[in-house]
Amino acid sequence: MIFTSNNHPSLRFPKRETSRAIQSVLKDESAHSFRLSVVFVGSRTIRAINRRFLGHDYVTDVLAFPLGEEQEPGAQAELYINLDRAKSQARDYRVPFAEETRRLLIHGTLHLLGYSDASPRQKVRMTRREDFHLSRLSKSKK
Repeated sequence: MIFTSNNHPSLRFPKRETSRAIQSVLKDESAHSFRLSVVFVGSRTIRAINRRFLGHDYVTDVLAFPLGEEQEPGAQAELYINLDRAKSQARDYRVPFAEETRRLLIHGTLHLLGYSDASPRQKVRMTRREDFHLSRLSKSKK
């Protein structure tokens, strides 16, 4: 089950697209029983969350918080997606805003499933999985 809340003052991303992206990743990664809350926020809010809960005083694009063990049936988690960052990164990478937002949703979901990007090798592996999931989503829309 996926709950979506848009707390950004002006930018929006469709709830249906949010659920579709996350459900696709969960299915392909064989993780079916997550209860996930997705909150779309801006830079100020994500910086405050990052500082308060992780001790990092900077803006980031996505934060993922598992609220239980990933392998537990019915595991709960929260994803915070910074739509300000999605917009600026989309411009920087020359991709549509929706594609960059989907990438952040996928990235955060992969973190919740145990993927890490702490080392260069892990980052390459995670980026490949993101690309795989983005490609699958694009193909399923056609």
